[in-house]
Amino acid sequence: MKFLGQSIAQAVDVELMGRYGYAIEQLMELAGLSVAESIAREYPKGRVLLCIGPGNNGGDGLVAARHLYHFGYTPSLFYPKQPNKDLYKNLLHQCVSHQIPVIDDLEAEVHKCDLIVDALFGFSFSGAVRPPFDDVLRTLSQTPKPIVSVDVPRRHSRALGCSPDMLVSLTAPKKCAEKFGGRFHYLGGRFVPPEMAKDLGIPEYADSSQCMKLGQLIGQQRL
Repeated sequence: MKFLGQSIAQAVDVELMGRYGYAIEQLMELAGLSVAESIAREYPKGRVLLCIGPGNNGGDGLVAARHLYHFGYTPSLFYPKQPNKDLYKNLLHQCVSHQIPVIDDLEAEVHKCDLIVDALFGFSFSGAVRPPFDDVLRTLSQTPKPIVSVDVPRRHSRALGCSPDMLVSLTAPKKCAEKFGGRFHYLGGRFVPPEMAKDLGIPEYADSSQCMKLGQLIGQQRL
């Protein structure tokens, strides 16, 4: 399996939504479902705090929260900077309709939860981490609670960060995942057409699973 650099990962998204005709809503729904399924495979049901960022990574987190609710978990959202785009508004509305609370006191919720999902920034993020997200990452870096990172293991980005227990790579692993040292590495996003899957070295998913556990499946090729 190949690790994707930022430019290649962006080109893959463009091709999925161009040549292959996917809508961003479809990709986000399937990505978020795969995050939730990965969590359900490794962690017992309990309180899950999802820290949501302003972009597509945050959208994946909102979708994951809804599916976690249906899987029997008790999710809550920390969403400090909510965008005005209808896509994210609708995803948030769906969570609220499922009685998933949006909390204001991050530190208090970190103490109460059993698991944290970092859905703050994706592979396209660059530059310095600005308020309020610098404080969010600082809080997460100080907790002993297990953290699940969506697509990017925060410790290995340029940002101040935490050390995740699980990484769910989406579509294909990114270069920043090469040094991931947590216990669980999953691949999610079962939507890649066969021609692209062959080019990226993505193995076949088992039965009806929306995610696969990585280990020996990962090669050392870079793109």
